[in-house]
Amino acid sequence: MRDERLKYLAKNIKAERIRKGLSQSQLAELIGISKRSISQIEQSRQIPSAFKVFDIANALDIPIEELFKNISK
Repeated sequence: MRDERLKYLAKNIKAERIRKGLSQSQLAELIGISKRSISQIEQSRQIPSAFKVFDIANALDIPIEELFKNISK
């Protein structure tokens, strides 16, 4: 179950980043992490901390809840 939730989070982050017209490098720069970290998060290979998810939502100018849509309880 945990892996499925991580996959949805990763998919949502990537979709929102693309919707905003940002590259991985641009998003990484906005939140102060490496492009490699963003890439790994979007591929479900790295679990972002709650603070990092908060930073991503802020950088994308969306409510944090948007990054957790379609994730079952």
